[in-house]
Amino acid sequence: MDVSFLEPVFTASGPYATVCADVTHTTENADTEVELRVRAIAEKLTEQGAPEPVVEAVRGRLLEANEGGEIATLRGRALVVAADGSVVLDQPLVGAPRQEVAEWSPTPNLLPILRQLPGRVPHIVVVTDRVGADISVATLVGKPEIEDEVEGDSFQIRKFQGGGWAHHRYQHNAENKWIHNADNVAERIASLVRRLHPRFVLLAGDMRARQILTDRASDLWSELIVSMDEGGRAAGADREPVDQRTAELVAEHEAREEADAVEKLASAGAHGLAVTGKAAVVEALRKGQVETLVLADQQDPDDTLIVGNSPLELGVDQHDMDALGTHGTVVPAEGALLAASVASAAGVVVVPRAAMPGDIPVAAILRYTDDSTPTAQ
Repeated sequence: MDVSFLEPVFTASGPYATVCADVTHTTENADTEVELRVRAIAEKLTEQGAPEPVVEAVRGRLLEANEGGEIATLRGRALVVAADGSVVLDQPLVGAPRQEVAEWSPTPNLLPILRQLPGRVPHIVVVTDRVGADISVATLVGKPEIEDEVEGDSFQIRKFQGGGWAHHRYQHNAENKWIHNADNVAERIASLVRRLHPRFVLLAGDMRARQILTDRASDLWSELIVSMDEGGRAAGADREPVDQRTAELVAEHEAREEADAVEKLASAGAHGLAVTGKAAVVEALRKGQVETLVLADQQDPDDTLIVGNSPLELGVDQHDMDALGTHGTVVPAEGALLAASVASAAGVVVVPRAAMPGDIPVAAILRYTDDSTPTAQ
């Protein structure tokens, strides 16, 4: 998972309010139910010492579900609010939260959020017909960052159904226009793929248009194509089957990423490109060696690290900080590891604790090794 979206969290000043809330808004009594849940969260934060601007920021964001619109389709929502009341993280969750959180603390409690985020899998969804296509690019399901529309030539687009001397000319002309329109769509998709490196390209809509578009796909993205029969561009066409299939594909890629990370730990470890255990991972993060941090979904809440003036001034104990020539603050280990991953542009994968080799809480796949890199145990 690319965790660069967490950067605003770690550049803000704490303490922080961390919230994972159920904002399900699908029943007749939804407004009242959400208000009661939000009131309970606000009271918990106040009891823990959160100032009113922070509590009000949380309350305001969560009650947006009662205002209707797209936000009302959410089931779960995660927020991190900094000490000045600024919202530094606002993310939808996969369904209602499995673990509700309302915490005011010196560091944000991000692991419950990461466990419940929808997979951050870059993907392209194309709903096509014989004239053009609607194209969306997203990292999160249902949250497109790019929306585009490609329109081609619709004159004489339908094949001529009559007979006589003009029949074959009209048939040929219509087919050529379909192909020309598909080429325009294919060029736009290729441009997006080059820039954004999606994991899959989902094609929905008119069957013949999908066939032509698939035939016109370049080697750059032809192997990324997943085609489905449902979906259409016509006004009022049901988008739900397309969104559902997109969510399924994202979940499949996310599960594969978790399995691949555990498998890669073993294979990379055999070549010295993986380390396990807190001390070895901390050293690798300090040196910018970590390509992917692999965190167990269950961490010891009492486990700590020491952080100096920057996220990469990181130590297991004061001896490490003395070697760095600095002092530091004791913080929860998982937060320090995540902050260091963001600072070093490392990816993060959260996997079940039972899947980790030797039931360890943390490991890392490395970009490179040096003479001081320990071998994975």
